[in-house]
Amino acid sequence: MLDTALGKPTEVFRFPSDLGAYENRLCSSLYFASSTFVALSDGTGTLYIIRVGKSGDSKSEKWEIIFNQELGDAFVVVHSVSSIQAETHVVDVLLLSVEKDAVDVEGSGFHVSMKWVTIAQNKSEENGKYEILKSRKLQGRSVPHYAAIEPNGNGLMVISYKPFKFIDTQENQLDNPEEEKMEEDPKKEPLYYWQQTGDDVTLTFELPEGFKKDDIRMTFSPGQICICLKEDSFLKGQLYNIIDQEGCAWILKDQRSVEVTLAKRDTGCMWAEVIVGDKQGEFIADPAQCAAIADRLMHLTSEDLNPNPDLDKPPCNAQELEECDMFFEDSTSLYRFDGNSLKASHVVNLGSNQYLFSMVATPELMPCFALRHDVDALLWQPIISQNENLWEHVSTFNALGYVQASKQDKKFFTCASNFSYAALCECVRRIFIYRQPTPMATVLFNRKEGKHVGQVAKQQVASLETNDPILGFQASNERLFVLTAKKLFVLKVNTV
Repeated sequence: MLDTALGKPTEVFRFPSDLGAYENRLCSSLYFASSTFVALSDGTGTLYIIRVGKSGDSKSEKWEIIFNQELGDAFVVVHSVSSIQAETHVVDVLLLSVEKDAVDVEGSGFHVSMKWVTIAQNKSEENGKYEILKSRKLQGRSVPHYAAIEPNGNGLMVISYKPFKFIDTQENQLDNPEEEKMEEDPKKEPLYYWQQTGDDVTLTFELPEGFKKDDIRMTFSPGQICICLKEDSFLKGQLYNIIDQEGCAWILKDQRSVEVTLAKRDTGCMWAEVIVGDKQGEFIADPAQCAAIADRLMHLTSEDLNPNPDLDKPPCNAQELEECDMFFEDSTSLYRFDGNSLKASHVVNLGSNQYLFSMVATPELMPCFALRHDVDALLWQPIISQNENLWEHVSTFNALGYVQASKQDKKFFTCASNFSYAALCECVRRIFIYRQPTPMATVLFNRKEGKHVGQVAKQQVASLETNDPILGFQASNERLFVLTAKKLFVLKVNTV
């Protein structure tokens, strides 16, 4: 169609050097820190910060390099923000790479590294040269689902299957001696024991010799706990989940044993640990809980494959389960890291809320991310807030969480910035568009319930005229842009 046709492309930037000679080069990647600045990786380990030219003006349309520096191993640009701090222009960039890990002999031998680089303009020089102001590094064991820097550059938000943490380097300059003792020592007795119910977590520890009740100091906050003995830190850190600090308490039993009760704010959510990353405690399972669970699961076991084939309901066949019926014991978590202390200020376990996709709804804010809630897909906008709310709900796609689970070959997933539709594509050819419910021009009735149906959601399928693999997928409010190795397809979805 004419209104989806693209004009002749205009070259705005070319890498200064030939990159064809690099054997281990990654794909080039870029992220718009703002409408006028771009962070760009050439795939060989060099980072560029570029000032974007004015569109439509042939003389000033070229992009201008304002910073470039080789940073070591090859990386891709994950996220970038541009801000003004103390009247100085600052660009924060988040870079991701996979590095060899000589210490990891039992695992894959690699770890995932994210480098948070802050680049600022040096106003003391005449030409206002841009220089690296800070460089901090995180490491983890899995590629993050989501990673973004806060608009003011004061924090970092990560959603990942495995936890990330800042590593102690000369660049990071971490000051966390209290966390050193949190590493597990198999020769030592556990520092504490803990149990849990759906309502609370109870941890118990022995009071060391020479200490009395008056020597114990405890402070609780929604996400933190601090236990001190005679002003010395005994146990301190980020809790696995949020607690109701008003419902927390501790008692001294038999003058030697201290029992601490933490009231869960999210009742029913089971914790995997008390303090994130702490290996000093030992979990004790409640025999009554174990017996109750065993009783509930007893009907699923039998010596015979089908002991009573005459029943109307045959036994469960695991091979008939769909992906959307599976529950993963290990789930993802959301971490918010403070940019100054480089410690996790918030840790939220997402439980069975499967991560689906992320997209930019408002350029001035962090990207939104979609999670599955039961059969629906809910879109959340991260926000900078002084309270415990890390994000706010902005949209719901009914039944999309269930529908997308059946698409085994899905490759990219996104939605329009006005949330009018969501779309996903397979590796080759097929694109699925899911529109939000809209009013019907005709009168429809639900035959079973006899109710008038005022709105109907629609699903559409588009098939590209190519067998080349899909390499890129972006949505605007009116159009879908689909990139293959040879062509860029534009699909008109909505009219303005």
